[in-house]
Amino acid sequence: MASMKDVARLSDVSISTVSRVISGTIPVDRVTRRRVERAIESTGYKPNLIARGLRVKSTNLVGMLVPEIRTTSFATLIEYVEECAEALGYNLILGGTGGDPEREERFFENLIRRHIDGIIISLVSDRSRLIQIIDRTEVPVVIVDRPLDNHDLPTVVLDNYEAGVMAAGHLLSLGHERYACITGDRDISIARERTDGFRDSLKAAGKYFAEQNIVEGHFDYDSGRNGVDILLDRGADFTALWAQNDLMAIGALNRLRERGISVPGDVSVMGLDNVEDSWMARPALTTVAQPYRKIADSAVRLLLNLSKNIEVEDRRVYHQPELVIRDSTGPVKG
Repeated sequence: MASMKDVARLSDVSISTVSRVISGTIPVDRVTRRRVERAIESTGYKPNLIARGLRVKSTNLVGMLVPEIRTTSFATLIEYVEECAEALGYNLILGGTGGDPEREERFFENLIRRHIDGIIISLVSDRSRLIQIIDRTEVPVVIVDRPLDNHDLPTVVLDNYEAGVMAAGHLLSLGHERYACITGDRDISIARERTDGFRDSLKAAGKYFAEQNIVEGHFDYDSGRNGVDILLDRGADFTALWAQNDLMAIGALNRLRERGISVPGDVSVMGLDNVEDSWMARPALTTVAQPYRKIADSAVRLLLNLSKNIEVEDRRVYHQPELVIRDSTGPVKG
């Protein structure tokens, strides 16, 4: 593993100069700085930029990393995080990781180099490489949207198990007996939690929920369309379908109609998120709403408290979902 001494030797400068370039605490001329940066890149040296001691003062900058910037759910969360941060006197630096663990790691390290006051992260999945890096950093980090199992990182998320319970409860109240579900990626904890809540509620009500009626998707529109094709082509029997976000639900809704199945006449469809697209769908989508503004506000305030070394009692904050009933669900046919 490369060291600071290796970087100094390759760039023909002193170790103290390398340290100045990394920390940014003392100006270094442009040519020397660029030579050191090239040496860092060439050696693969990963400086301990994550030491609080390298940060000499607040920059009033907050970083945020999300898997997809353009997805409506993340765009909504970003909007509220930025709004809350600005109200408290902070600017937001945003990075989209594209669901790529390597890109996520690079973005995180780039943010650290900016000496920001803290980072809000929605991790790509359980495959994220950031955990060990975060464990070594003194820069505050708050996880949103996708919590990690068995880890004590500060976290602000939806109660995803309860979201599954709520979805099942609504469909049960309409008299449905046969259910299907299009999940998110199962290496993302929220997909597992939502499925568990949905399945447990159906089981408690004495309803059979066949494994062949569960299809794994990727939280995108095409997953909803493809999920319906998989379900129908394998002969799955269902009158109610829950897709674990609104994009998949709208994709499923549209595909069902293309295949001659009416919504909600033949199959009730519901989603999760309550993004703008949900009420513009036809029929308008019944969904389980995420309180994005509350999640954003909690995450920013928790992060800034941590950055100021203010004692925080609750490091894991769960916000409750809310049922929004529209036109895509209805009573089962008699």
